[in-house]
Amino acid sequence: MPKRLRQPISVIYAFARTADDFADEGDWDPETRLTKLKQYDDYLDAIESDKSIDQPIFIALADVIKKHQLPLQLFHDLITAFRLDVTKKRYKDIDDVWDYCRYSANPVGRLLLHLMNADSPQNLEQSDAICSALQLINFLQDIEQDFTENNRIYLPQADLTRFAVSEAHIREKRSDTEFYQLIKQQIAYAREKMFFGKRS
Repeated sequence: MPKRLRQPISVIYAFARTADDFADEGDWDPETRLTKLKQYDDYLDAIESDKSIDQPIFIALADVIKKHQLPLQLFHDLITAFRLDVTKKRYKDIDDVWDYCRYSANPVGRLLLHLMNADSPQNLEQSDAICSALQLINFLQDIEQDFTENNRIYLPQADLTRFAVSEAHIREKRSDTEFYQLIKQQIAYAREKMFFGKRS
């Protein structure tokens, strides 16, 4: 990364990493996790209102947002994704998965484009496609972990039904023809997004 972007990116990462930990790490109950995420939303609102903040990450984040004119909504979107991680465990179809990606992955690409002063409408659209594809690929890497650790399945329920795959496939680590076809379909979704993001 260009030297001038290393500090702002590290600040954005600190924000995202700690908020993600609220959703996933530790032994907190869902209510506590949501309360902690609400506090982060409140800090973002404080930045927007130019109020005094005593939290180190948000002191640094406020400076980065102001200096680089970053849209605050993108940070709220990330909080929405982490909130969904706490409250939503299944996704009905691929559009439902893409909607999650709109909050969890796409804001990161958009923030980078804003930092690089390259946030043209076409770049933003293509970045969304690439980031969504990468998020889906990440889901495919973590199918077992998401299920066993957090009871989450990001594979579309409609596709599980279509390919006759049950949750027992994941629980029993069953890799058969049906599961292969299911994963092949997810790869096709990701590939389509990637090629859209690659267009000139």
